[in-house]
Order: sequence, then C-alpha cells, then structure tokens
Amino acid sequence: MTPRISVLIPAHNEAAYITGCLRSVFSSGPLPVGMAAEVLVLANGCTDDTAALARRERAPDGWHLHVLELPQGGKLKALNAGDAAARGDILIYLDADVQVSSELIPLIAAALDHETPCYASGRPQIAPARSGLTRAYARLWRQLPFFTSPAPGFGFFAMNRAGRQRWGDWPDIIADDIFARLHFRPAERVQVPAAYSWPMVEGFRNLVKVRRRQNAGVTEVAKKHPDLMQNADTPRTGAGMAVRLLLRDPTGFAAYGAVALAVKTPLFASRTRWTRGR
Repeated sequence: MTPRISVLIPAHNEAAYITGCLRSVFSSGPLPVGMAAEVLVLANGCTDDTAALARRERAPDGWHLHVLELPQGGKLKALNAGDAAARGDILIYLDADVQVSSELIPLIAAALDHETPCYASGRPQIAPARSGLTRAYARLWRQLPFFTSPAPGFGFFAMNRAGRQRWGDWPDIIADDIFARLHFRPAERVQVPAAYSWPMVEGFRNLVKVRRRQNAGVTEVAKKHPDLMQNADTPRTGAGMAVRLLLRDPTGFAAYGAVALAVKTPLFASRTRWTRGR
C-alpha cells in the first residue's frame, strides 16, 4: 500500500534522541482506515551513530522506515531532500528530539485528510528539565501568547499536499517552523487535542543562545518574507500581562527576564547561525 502519511525527521548527530523519537512514532495508535505511513529519517552530515540507530528500529504493520544519509549538514537541505522522497499526501515534520503521544499522528492524519490547504499541530508540552533555571524559565514561557496560541507548531507541524504547494523549496532560513506556519491563515490552522513532548535547553548560557536564535528567526522571516506577516496572529505581551505574570510567578519572571536582558548583549552570542532548541 502506498503511504498516505509521510513523517520527515531531519537529524544531525541525534544519536541520543533518535531512538526515543522513532519509538514514540511507532507506538502511535491505529491510523485512519485505508492509511499507511512512512518515516523518513533525514540524517544530514552526521558524525555519530544516528543513521545506524535509526535503522535498528523495526516499523510495525502499516508503517515503513527509510533512512536517508545526506553527506552535508543543514536542516533546510534535509527537508528539501525529504520532500522530494516523500510519497504521502499528508506531510508531518518532526524534530528528532521530540516524542509524540500515541494519539497525535492518527488525529493529525484525520484532520488533514481533505483537499483544502490546511496546517495542523498538537499541544506542546515541555519535557522535564534538570536545571532549576530552565524549569523556572519554562514555567513563564509556556504562559506567553505564542505558546498558548492555537497550533504554534515548534518541534512538530504538519500539512497536506495542497498546503505544501504554497511554496517551492525550503529557503535558507533559521525559523522553518514559523515560515511554514505563516503560509496559512489562522482559520486554516488546526490544533488537535493530543500532545507532544519538546525539550528545552539546560542552563543560562544555552537559554540565551537559543532565545537569540529564536528572535533572529522571527526577524529574518519578517524581513525576507514580509507578505507572510499578514498571517501572524500572536498578540504582544503588554504591561498588564507582564504584571500578572510577575505576581503569579516571580521566580519564573526573573529567570525569563534575565535571559531576555542577556540576549541584548554580545557576551552570549552563538558563533553558529543555527542553535539547537534544547
């Protein structure tokens, strides 16, 4: 049976995470009737055992696993290679360090099983952190408008073929998730009631580097693709909300504020354009 669902997992040196990611995917509940699925692990520029570990996993009935080894690193190049190889008409983009709940992929498939362009995601949950600072930062961050907006899509997003046809190759940008999401009007986005677990980086320096990269990604999309900003629907955090957050969680507010202030200084700048989300 030709797969109707393609799960694309770009992976660069993700040996510590790829097994857990794949096992969560292969533990998914029954797919909609008549649907089969394929998983494409896009191992790009890996110098570790990511590809070998991925090949050790056994796909259950109704699933197929393919590991594409790409000599050069780069998430966007990997996504372009994955799109070229994918056979499904429902495309799911999954970060290698994310784990999905058993209900997520079946619900996503059902939500996108039509010809009208549509984007979908699940309910993000932040994985437990070891660092007290990261836990405090995460408590505050998950109360902000972007996190609570419908289908924010970081770490996991999906669309049908009609939606993917809205652009050609993935451009060389930082925020692929925001770029994809903003190709859809708010009314064209669906959030299904199933969760996925997304890890956050540990410690102050890493939080600052990732936050800087996130800010740069948003700015880059707005500058290079200003037409997409008409689909932005995340309200700003005003003074009133800031006061409420401060009173609700002073420790979380302090952690988040310290990171936000440090982002404005060059001390913690990353030497690379792309920084891991965890």
